[in-house]
Amino acid sequence: MRMAALASAAERAVLQEEFNWLLREEVHSVLRQLQEILKEASHRFTLPVGGSEGPLKQENFILGSSNADQVKGVLTLQGDALCQADINVKMPRNNQLLHFAFRDDKQWKLQQIQDARNHVNQAIYLLTNRSTNYQFKTGSEVIKLMDAVMLQLTRARNRLTTPATLTLPEIALSGLTMFTPGLPPDILVNFYINLNKLCLTVYQLHALQPSSTKNFRPAGGSILHNPGAMFEYNNQRYEVSHVHKVECVVPWLNDALVFFTVSLQLCQQLKDKISVFSGFWNYKLY
Repeated sequence: MRMAALASAAERAVLQEEFNWLLREEVHSVLRQLQEILKEASHRFTLPVGGSEGPLKQENFILGSSNADQVKGVLTLQGDALCQADINVKMPRNNQLLHFAFRDDKQWKLQQIQDARNHVNQAIYLLTNRSTNYQFKTGSEVIKLMDAVMLQLTRARNRLTTPATLTLPEIALSGLTMFTPGLPPDILVNFYINLNKLCLTVYQLHALQPSSTKNFRPAGGSILHNPGAMFEYNNQRYEVSHVHKVECVVPWLNDALVFFTVSLQLCQQLKDKISVFSGFWNYKLY
């Protein structure tokens, strides 16, 4: 019994030393890796021309259509804003070709990109808030830090993977003064990010006559509204007749999503290592 107790005490001492090394060395090593990865992610969002103080680079993207080239266009992205859009829409009823572009004094702000960048920068702040000389004392302290960092990274990723839900009147209002020439009343457009893609949805509308016998049910908020969706705007009722969605891949958004995934894995691995120690002999570390 005494030998077993001595063996147990020796094993506990080794375990304690391993845990101390983990807190002293490996935690800071992981924090440095995370900082480097997330700074790369942050740089993808800023895209300076030269040096960190330079103006943001403009990137042109050609929209690809999957529905018989009903919609074609080129979008110019500058950081978290579309600074120009040049779009052609072929109307299916009469094959009329409509062309419209942003006014020179207008930009379409992509709030998803701005929010994702802010969450990345908040994660970097949490990581750099502990100096290299800081000594973590408990496993719970490390786990709380990893949880806080993972929360910011998850929010950043979710902003890119989950576009906002909008009602059709909200979409109508967002494009009201953006274009030259102005959009006709039977066209709505919406721009958003979905994963690593920049997307444009064009809605063609049919005005419902006051004498219409259709049961009017206004649609709620949605990422993508289907044909048949109804809404009222400026005292006129409309029904969506056609929906055209076109998109283009933004390579640096793909990079950012990969960086988020790798960082979340690193955080989880460190949490798992901390948790392993708490499982030995009901060894309480926090």
